[in-house]
Amino acid sequence: MADDPEQIIEVAAGDTVWRFDREFLESNWTCIWGRGCLGIEPEPAAELALGCCSVGAELDGLDEARMVAASAEAIDPAIFQHYDVARTEGVFSDATRSATRVVDGACVFLNRPGFEGGAGCALHLAALAAGESPLDWKPSVCWQLPLKVDWEMGADDVEVATVQRWSRDAWGPDGETMAWCCTEGDAAYVGDRPVIDSLAEELEAVVGTPVFVELRRRLGR
Repeated sequence: MADDPEQIIEVAAGDTVWRFDREFLESNWTCIWGRGCLGIEPEPAAELALGCCSVGAELDGLDEARMVAASAEAIDPAIFQHYDVARTEGVFSDATRSATRVVDGACVFLNRPGFEGGAGCALHLAALAAGESPLDWKPSVCWQLPLKVDWEMGADDVEVATVQRWSRDAWGPDGETMAWCCTEGDAAYVGDRPVIDSLAEELEAVVGTPVFVELRRRLGR
């Protein structure tokens, strides 16, 4: 989050105050997966196109695990490279169902470059094929990146939710070994729209429609 108070937008919503990083929302950051993304491993590897999927996806509770399992069942095998693994071994890393399985160095749902059914997230591809939003098929951590929400209790029992870009520090100890983080530097700041527009669906899903509408108003959208 920017230190300059002028770069922080606050929107009150009942018992929650939402804080936003104006600089990031007005930036032209965009996901460059498959277009130069170096991944999050210790060595840059754009050619592998693993992006941030190399560690699998941590799931937000059993309800999300059930949703992901149901979505996996609905994927056409033709667009799911690791369909056989998912069918025989499951899509979760273990019995806790707290994360997706990693297959050959990345999430079980990640189709690799050259796969005839299409490269990229099989859940994402299946959602589009069904005419639905990928947000309804994918783990929340996947569709929210690079947005991150930090929650803390403020004064008078008011909860403060800070929405900012996912930084290297947010990855914890793993961040120390990453060769590259997409929100750092300028490689990913090549989009043709500001984040407030390009990630509009994701932002609205995170904060709710009333807060999102007010946020856009504050940004002059």
